[in-house]
Amino acid sequence: MKKFSTAAVILCTALFFTVTWTASADTSSGENSPITIVFSHDMHSHLEKFPKIRTVVKQEKQNNDATFVLDGGDFSMGTPYQTIFKEKAAELRMMGAVGYDATTLGNHEFDYRSAGLTQMLKTAESSGDRVPHLVAANIDWEKTLSDEEMRKDGEALRAAMEDYGAEEYVVIERGGVKIAVFGLFGKEADDYAPESGTYFRDPVEAAKDVVDDIQSHEKVDLIVCLSHSGTNADDPEKSEDEILARQVDGIDLIISGHTHTELSEPIVRGDTVIASAGQYNDNLGTLTFTYQDGEYKLDQYRLISLDKSVQDDPSAKDKVEQFRELVDEEYFSAFDYSWDQVLADNQVKFTSIDDFASEQGEDPLGSLIADSYRYGVKQAEGSEYEQVDVAIAPAGVIRGSFDKGEITVGDAFNALSLGTGKDGEPGYPLVSVYLTGAELKLAAEIDISISELMQPARLYFSGLNYTYNPHRLILNRAYDIVLDRGDGETEPLKNDKLYRVVADLYSAQMLGTVNSLSYGLLSVEPKDKEGNVIENFEDYIIYDRQGGELKEWYALASYIDSFDGNQVSERYGKPEGRKILRDSWNIIDLVKKPNKFFWMITAAVALVLSLIALIVILIVKIVKHITGGGKRIRRKDMIFRR
Repeated sequence: MKKFSTAAVILCTALFFTVTWTASADTSSGENSPITIVFSHDMHSHLEKFPKIRTVVKQEKQNNDATFVLDGGDFSMGTPYQTIFKEKAAELRMMGAVGYDATTLGNHEFDYRSAGLTQMLKTAESSGDRVPHLVAANIDWEKTLSDEEMRKDGEALRAAMEDYGAEEYVVIERGGVKIAVFGLFGKEADDYAPESGTYFRDPVEAAKDVVDDIQSHEKVDLIVCLSHSGTNADDPEKSEDEILARQVDGIDLIISGHTHTELSEPIVRGDTVIASAGQYNDNLGTLTFTYQDGEYKLDQYRLISLDKSVQDDPSAKDKVEQFRELVDEEYFSAFDYSWDQVLADNQVKFTSIDDFASEQGEDPLGSLIADSYRYGVKQAEGSEYEQVDVAIAPAGVIRGSFDKGEITVGDAFNALSLGTGKDGEPGYPLVSVYLTGAELKLAAEIDISISELMQPARLYFSGLNYTYNPHRLILNRAYDIVLDRGDGETEPLKNDKLYRVVADLYSAQMLGTVNSLSYGLLSVEPKDKEGNVIENFEDYIIYDRQGGELKEWYALASYIDSFDGNQVSERYGKPEGRKILRDSWNIIDLVKKPNKFFWMITAAVALVLSLIALIVILIVKIVKHITGGGKRIRRKDMIFRR
C-alpha cells in the first residue's frame, strides 16, 4: 500500500510538471504572442509581383506563426491579366496561392459590372485552388433587390458571393491568436462604380453594426477593417478612413485602400491605426502588434519594397507564367497581337504615371493618347471615315506611361486598361459624339478651372488648342480657343456649330453628367449628328470593319505601331502649343476676351459690393441718428434738471 502511494505521488508530480511545462510552452508561442499583419491594396492585377509577395509572406510566417495576410480591394483591373478576370479569376487564385487570408471589394472589381464580378467569383470558387476570404459588410442587399432594374443581377451576385463563402466579417485563428476582419466599400468608391448595379450602406453606420456584432459574439485579439475608402491629406472632410476611425469605436486597424496612398508612417486616430502601402504591389506593408498592459498595441510598422532585392518564389512564378500564356491565347490573339510584341522604340521622356496630371499644362503622354484616338477611328472607319474634329483623353482613365526603350503591346494595354464595353470584353471602347463650339470652349474651361479641384478631370485634347492664364477669374481662364487642323492651320470655333468629338465610353458618360453635377451652371450635352441629346452612349460606340468595338488601348497600340522607322515620333518630346500658359497679372491679359462666366461673376461681385455699400450707408445713418438723438435727450434732461 505504501509502495502504491509513493508511485502515485511520483506519477502525479511528473504529470504536474509536464502539464505546467506544456502550458508554459503554449503561452510563449501562442496566447499573447505578437501579431504580424502583412497587407496590400490597389494591386490592380499586377500579378508579376506575386512571386516576390510569396517570398516575403513565407519569411514573415517563419518569423511569427501568428502572421495574417490581408488586402484592401481593387485587386483587379490594370494589366493584361484582367482580360481573363471572368474566365480564370487569376487575381483571387494568385492571392490564395501566395498566402492571402482575406480581401474585400473595390470599385474596380465592378468594372465588368455586377454580372462580370458574379462570373469571376463562380470561376474562383469552382477552380479548386485556395482563395482568400471575401469580406463585405455594407452591401445593401435589401435596397439592391428591391430595385427592378438591379434585381436580376443582384440576386445572381448575392448567390455567387454566398457560394464563394463571402461574409460581413470572418474570424481567423493562427498561432494562438484570433483576429476579426471585416470589409467596407467607401462613399467615393461607390461614386466611382456607376455600373456596379449595387447599393451600399453608409460605411460608418455599417461599421458600427458589424463591430458591435463582433464584440457581442466573438472573443478576438484584434478587429481589422479592410476599407476601400481611403484617406485625404489635403481635405480632412474627405478623408473617409480618418472619419471612420474617429466615429467608430473598437476598430484596432484599418487597411486603407482606394486612394493609392503610401504612408511611411501610420496614421493614428484614438486607438485606431490606419495603414496604407501604396499601389500596384510596389510595396507590401507589415505591422507588428505586441501585448502590452493587457491589450495589443502597435509595435512596428514598415513598408517592404518589392524590388529586385526580393527574390521570386519559383512556384508562384510558374503559376503567374501560366496565366500570362492564357492572356495571349484568349485575348491578345483576337487582335493579332501578343503581350510582349514590340510596337516601337521610344526615346521620348514621357511623364511617369506617378507624376502624370499633377500639374496643369500640355503633356506628351496625354497628347500621344488623344492623337491615337483620332488615328484609331480613321483606321477603323476606312473609306467611310468622317472627320474627327477633337479627341479628348481625361487623366482619370490613363493608368500607365512609357519608359525609354521598347514599347510592347502589354505596355499600351496598361496605359488604357480600364473598363469594358457593350460587348462585355475588356477595355473601354471609343464613342463618337457631337458638341457645339460653345461646349468645346467650356470643355477647355473645365480642364483649366475645374481640374484644379478634381485631378482626374484634367483633359488632354487632340485638335483643340488654347491659351490659359491661372490668374484670371475661375471659369474664365481659357481663351483663344481654336481648332487645330494640322500643319499649323487653326480655325476659330463657331458657338452653334456641331463638331465631331471622340472619347472613351466612360469619359463620354462623365461629360454627360457635368450639367447635373454643376446644377446647370456648366452645360455640356453630348449629341448625335443631328443634334439630339444622347441618352445611351453605348449606341454610339465606334466599330472596326470586322464589327468589333474599337477599344481605346488598341487605338493606342496601333498608333504606336504605325510610327515610321518603328520610332516614337520626336515631336512628342517638346510642347506643340496645345495648352499655352500666359502667366500674367497684366490687366489686359486678365480681362481680354471675356466669356459669359466673366460677366456673371463680375455682375455677382458688383451686386455683392453694392449690397455691402448700401449696408454701410444704412449703418452710418443709423449711428448718426442714434448719436444725434442722444444729444437732444441729454439737452432736454439738462433743461429739466435746471
